[in-house]
Amino acid sequence: MIDNIIIFDTTLRDGEQCPGASLNTNEKSEVARQLENLNVDIIEAGFPIASPGDFEGVKLVAQTIKGCTIAGLARTLKKDIERAWEAIKYSEKPRIHTFIATSPIHMKYKLQLSSEQVLEGAVKAVRYARKLCPEVEFSAEDASRSEKEFLYKIFEEVIKAGATIINVPDTVGYAQPEEFGRLIKDIKENVSNIEKAIISVHCHNDLGLAVANSLEAIKNGATQIECTINGIGERAGNASLEEIVMALQTRKDIYHKVTRINSTQIYPISRLVSKLTGFTVQPNKAIVGKNAFAHEAGIHQAGILKERTTYEIMTPQSVGLESHNLVLGKHSGRHALKKKLEEMGYTLDKEKLNEVFEEFKRLADKKKEIFIEDLEAIVSEEIIGKIPETFRLDYFHINTGNRTLPTATVRLLYQDKKFEDAACGDGPVDASFKAIDRITKFKLKLVDYNVRALTKGKDAQGEATVKIRDGEGNIFTGRSTSTDTLEASIRAYLKAVNRIAYNSVSNTHG
Repeated sequence: MIDNIIIFDTTLRDGEQCPGASLNTNEKSEVARQLENLNVDIIEAGFPIASPGDFEGVKLVAQTIKGCTIAGLARTLKKDIERAWEAIKYSEKPRIHTFIATSPIHMKYKLQLSSEQVLEGAVKAVRYARKLCPEVEFSAEDASRSEKEFLYKIFEEVIKAGATIINVPDTVGYAQPEEFGRLIKDIKENVSNIEKAIISVHCHNDLGLAVANSLEAIKNGATQIECTINGIGERAGNASLEEIVMALQTRKDIYHKVTRINSTQIYPISRLVSKLTGFTVQPNKAIVGKNAFAHEAGIHQAGILKERTTYEIMTPQSVGLESHNLVLGKHSGRHALKKKLEEMGYTLDKEKLNEVFEEFKRLADKKKEIFIEDLEAIVSEEIIGKIPETFRLDYFHINTGNRTLPTATVRLLYQDKKFEDAACGDGPVDASFKAIDRITKFKLKLVDYNVRALTKGKDAQGEATVKIRDGEGNIFTGRSTSTDTLEASIRAYLKAVNRIAYNSVSNTHG
C-alpha cells in the first residue's frame, strides 16, 4: 500500500533563524510563492511574536498563499498564541504550532519548571489555541532526550485537549536512526489516542543524521516530515526537503510512500533560497549541489554515455535542472523571456516582467550568451525582496597595484544629494567598503565576503555576497551581480547597508 507523506516546510521559520539568514517581508513572500509552486503541504511562515517584521511576514504569506496550510509558531503562552492567530487567521487553512520543552535537562535548566507544570501548560495552551484555530500542532521540544513515559502522557493529554498533530523533534540532532525509529514506534504503541493525531518529526543535523532519522521515522509510522530547503536551519541545519523527497521518490521499493511535491521545482527554489540568504550550496550537496550530476572520471563518463543509469539514480530534469544552455540574446523578445522564466518556475506579472526584461537587455548588451544562472540573478536581484535604495551608487574610482596603496573614491546619492569620500585599504574592495562607511557614518564589521562566477567565459557575471554586522550585533546580507566583480562587490555592500537603513526605519515605525 502506498501512503502519502505530508511535507511541512519550515524554511521561513527554523531556516531563517540561523545567523545571517534573515529575510524581509517581500523575500518571505517570494519564497512562500515558490514553496506553493513546489506543492508543499504546510508552510511554517515564521514566529509571529518574535518581531513586528516577522508578524507582518507571516501575515502577508497567510493573505497571499492559497494552496498550502500556513502555520505560525508559538510558545505555550497566551500572548504567543494570540499573536500567531492574528497573523495566520487570513489563511484558508491556518495552523497554530505551539511547543514546550519536555526533556529533563530543558525543564530543569531552561524552563525551571516541573514536569507537572510543563504538562499543565501544554494542555492549557493547546486547549486555548484550539478555541481560535481549527488545526493545532503540539511539539515536545527535545523529545529525543525526553523520558518516554512523560512523552506518552503529554501527547495523550494534548490530543485530548484538541491537538491534531503531535511533533517529535530531535532538537539537538542527538538521536541515532534505529533509536529514533524505535521512539516513533513506541509512541504509536503507547499513546492510547494516537489514532486521532498525525505523528510528525522535526530532525536537526548536528551529527549529519537529520535525513536518515526522518526516513527511519517514516518507516515506523510518522506521516509528516518537517524540513527546510537546502537543509538550512539553526547550527548544522535541519532535515533537507530535497533529500527526503527524492529518497522517497527514488526508493519507493523501500518506503512505499509518496509526496505531493513537484520535484521539478526543487532546483529553482534551492537557488532562490541560496541567493536570498547568502548561503552558498556546497558543490557536493546531494540533489542540488553543483556536482550532484557531474561526471569527471573517465570510467564514469563512459558508463553514462552508454547507459545513464550506470551512474545516475535520478535524472537532472526530475529536480528541475536543464542539461543545455539558455539560448537568449539581445534580440530576444519579452515572449521568449517570459516562457523561459516560467520554465524556471518564475511567474511574474506584467510590471515585474518589464523590470526583468529591461535588466535582461542591459546585460545582453554586455554578454554574448545569457545563461539560466544570469536570469536567476536578475530575478532575485531586481524583483525579489527589493528594498528602498537609501544610498545609491553614483560613481567609484579605484587606484591600485602591486606597489600602490589601494585607494577608493566613492560617490553616493542620498536624498538626491551627492556625497563623496575616499579611503585606503588592504585591497581595492576593502578600500571601497571603508569609503562607503565614511559616507554613511555606520559602524560596521565585515562578517563574510564571497565572490563567485555565475557562468562561463570571459564575460561571465560575478556574484558578490557580503554579510555585515551592525553595532547591535544584527547581521545583514547584500548580494549583487555584474560582469565587473569589483562593481558587484560595492553594490552588494551597499545593499547590505540599505537593509540596515531600511530596518532602522521599519523598527522606528513599528
